[in-house]
Amino acid sequence: MSSKVALVRTTEGHQKALEEALKLIGGIDDLNAKDRNVTVKIGIYDPRGLNCPSLETTKAVVEAFNRVKKIFLAESDNQMQVASKRLQMWRDVFTDRILPFSLTEDKDVRDATIIGEKLFLSHVLFKPYVRVSFHAFRGLRGAGELLYGSILKNLLGIIPDIKKERFHDKLGVALIDMIAAIGGLELAVLDATYTYYGKYEEGKPFKKIKTDLLIVGRDAVAVDAVGFALVGVKPLDAPSLAEATKRGLGCADLSKIEVLGESLKNVKIRIPE
Repeated sequence: MSSKVALVRTTEGHQKALEEALKLIGGIDDLNAKDRNVTVKIGIYDPRGLNCPSLETTKAVVEAFNRVKKIFLAESDNQMQVASKRLQMWRDVFTDRILPFSLTEDKDVRDATIIGEKLFLSHVLFKPYVRVSFHAFRGLRGAGELLYGSILKNLLGIIPDIKKERFHDKLGVALIDMIAAIGGLELAVLDATYTYYGKYEEGKPFKKIKTDLLIVGRDAVAVDAVGFALVGVKPLDAPSLAEATKRGLGCADLSKIEVLGESLKNVKIRIPE
């Protein structure tokens, strides 16, 4: 059975694009139910870098879960800022039902082991919560840097403390330990309104090009694989995707991924030299 990934244009609006994408992959009626709570692990490292999901796409994601009890936009503290401050990027979507959530401040935690280290992760990362990984599209990293997909790399932010760099030497394995520890993800949304690229420099915005795309699927590994394919990278060259494939925790084989909507052959992203 192939993994379905929707590749759609946002030129007629982000909400319409996400609705189309979700329909293409079979819908999320099983997730968008009145007895469910949703945790959206939204990705933002340095607000000054600006490589985070757009407000428009964030509004579309929370609207897609219009029947659930609560939606938590979740992040953890890092060396830039505490989570509660960084999450203010999306303050316009907050209501009494859609709430910012600090994974660092949560006291209700579950045991997890990441590369042999015992950690305590927020309860909202585990079932019965619906787990969504939602990030902006990082097309290519700086020269000499290893490749990691945006959706899986986003999981580094579930680590509650700020010393996350200790996992960098074995990040591919660590990320898949994380997805295994929490029991997987129910949805992955890659916001490619812009494609960000280049080496991170503290306090400076990433380089970007306007690409007006969304990449959406129930298989997080397949979503990252399609993202890599868009910029001409072989998915299995990414350590995280290779590790996920080794463990059978997702599909990174493009021949087994059903890309719906736009064709990979017709939609290519060319990163400036």
